[in-house]
Amino acid sequence: MRQASIERNTAETKISLSINLDGDGNSSIQSGVPFLDHMMEQIARHGLIDIQLVAKGDHEIDDHHTVEDIAICLGEVFYKAIGDKRGIVRYGHAYVPLDEALSRVVLDFSGRPSLEYHVNFPRERVGDFDIDLFREFFAALANHARISLHIDCLRGRNNHHIAETIFKALGRALRMAVAYDDRQKGIPSTKGCL
Repeated sequence: MRQASIERNTAETKISLSINLDGDGNSSIQSGVPFLDHMMEQIARHGLIDIQLVAKGDHEIDDHHTVEDIAICLGEVFYKAIGDKRGIVRYGHAYVPLDEALSRVVLDFSGRPSLEYHVNFPRERVGDFDIDLFREFFAALANHARISLHIDCLRGRNNHHIAETIFKALGRALRMAVAYDDRQKGIPSTKGCL
């Protein structure tokens, strides 16, 4: 089982996070940011990745530190759990619709972090959640998981629907990328390393 855990304690946040890449999609997520909890549950359920998260942050300032630090931790545990990447598919992609919204996520466990983020939310918030924090979340995730991550919302009018399509597509793309390919005996790169 490919599992990893991390503890991150700073002056701004205290985070305990563990994942199992070969899980059943079970999650227990308590970040103090309800909308982020809902989105992380989408990654778990649609990626078949077990996620256990407890985070405490300086919400009296705002949610920025908590959201970014959770993504840093999530990236780090993905990087640890995936190991040397021997035998994995490496690439993942998914299109996910929700009513009027449609998003695409494409990623590569390349070892070279980058983010292409092309999402236009029609409003600045969904409930109490600041939509700008999603870019910070995905940038931190890509940097710390060492993945190339492309996120495109192709259409959508409802902020909740747009966000949910992105996180569901991320889960499905991760599920595809970390899956084992029986024919892939080594590391999926002509360089011999990722």
